[in-house]
Amino acid sequence: MSWPGTGGAAWSGRPGCETGGVAATDRSSLRLSKHEGAGNDFLVLVDPEGRLTLGHELVRALCDRHRGIGADGVIGVGPGRDGADLSMELRNADGAPAEMSGNGIRCLAQAAVDAGLVAPPRFTVATAAGVKSVDYQPGERPGTGRASVDMGPVTLGEEQPQACSDRRARRVDVGNPHLVLFGPDPAGIDVGALGPRIESVHPGGINVEFVALADGADALVLRVWERGVGETLACGTGSCAAAAAAHDWGLVGRRVLVHNPGGPLEVTLGESAGDPVRLAGPVRKVADIGLEPHWFSEPA
Repeated sequence: MSWPGTGGAAWSGRPGCETGGVAATDRSSLRLSKHEGAGNDFLVLVDPEGRLTLGHELVRALCDRHRGIGADGVIGVGPGRDGADLSMELRNADGAPAEMSGNGIRCLAQAAVDAGLVAPPRFTVATAAGVKSVDYQPGERPGTGRASVDMGPVTLGEEQPQACSDRRARRVDVGNPHLVLFGPDPAGIDVGALGPRIESVHPGGINVEFVALADGADALVLRVWERGVGETLACGTGSCAAAAAAHDWGLVGRRVLVHNPGGPLEVTLGESAGDPVRLAGPVRKVADIGLEPHWFSEPA
């Protein structure tokens, strides 16, 4: 596989810090792209030589929606490992590493195809939650596309003591941890207040989905509190967790349309426990971004 160079250099840490930092001349060449899948937005850094490091403070600064660029997370696209074509390093908006993002890997797919690192329709990506197979199809309009991801198996835990008196609760693992709370329409829930309160009792944190049946067959409506980010417009792994739990409760079939605030995502469950789950939906490129060199040295 041919990997075009980026002209970058290794860097990490807080903007303005020189420990492991980049010289000003190198900083001016740093380029990212921004993508969104159902409103779940990511900054993608293409690094085919594996030379760059996503530092905690730098990610926080980049994701700041007032003083930085703004995003739910930052994704580094590196050389393949474990037999995969590419690798994915994911950090949430708080700078902490995360195992997997269903929408994030779909954004990565668009960025990788645009950069010429892989050719559609199918390629593989090594993540902290294992190797994932991705299908990507460019859209008819520039900057648009559609991606589906083999998310691997979903593991359903036991039902939990009720975190909310009007909701059933269940832990679900989709390569990252989720707590699915099923009950009435979540439109009136103060997710920004209740989400972190529920998450705080789970060591290491957890993603919290507030889910209800939606109009139409095999459809759910979802709002989500994401670990390390806050409330987001969509969550791919959360949609898979919600669909799997709802199916096990006998509420939906194996093909489920999950209505996130940012748009619908399609989840296809396997025939048997342990079968992979597939996530599909649109992806859109928002911008190519070049950081101003002075941004690294100005105080936040």
